[in-house]
Amino acid sequence: MQNELIKSEQYIPAEDTFFLANYLKNETGKTALDIGTGTGYLAKILLEKFSNVVATDIDFTSLKQQNPKIPNRICCNLLDSIRCEFDLVVCNMPYLPSEKISDQTVDGGKDGLEIPLKIIASAKKCIKKGGKFLFLTSTLANYQELIKKTKLMGFNVRIIAKKKLFFEELILVEALR
Repeated sequence: MQNELIKSEQYIPAEDTFFLANYLKNETGKTALDIGTGTGYLAKILLEKFSNVVATDIDFTSLKQQNPKIPNRICCNLLDSIRCEFDLVVCNMPYLPSEKISDQTVDGGKDGLEIPLKIIASAKKCIKKGGKFLFLTSTLANYQELIKKTKLMGFNVRIIAKKKLFFEELILVEALR
């Protein structure tokens, strides 16, 4: 029997990451969480403004390869292993519509909603009352439905910024608890 190597997938920061990062520079507080941190680009920005930052990712190899490494890194699926609350939670979600999840860094499932909705539901328990969740989606996904379902989960939701790209419009969403 031949052993198969599973290639680690790490999302390299791109236009969407930089768009979200620009808004993180204005955030401050005691605790922050970066879901799906990958290279740790967003978590590094949070470290400048928050005294305690946790970065999670489903891919252990991505966490190991961070340079410089985020001090509080946790390998987990969604936020199943996180038992504390944060002032701010951020996520550059995998939002591209896909029939199956081939690339966990970008594939959001049916209508680009399946994975984002799981992330939002998981994040809810980790956001302090009065806390904030910033996440990124796109016009390629069914973002109206994503916002509607996020509201149904008990969040006060609004679009705080949009950025037009050649083939899509990035949408930055703020969900308050």
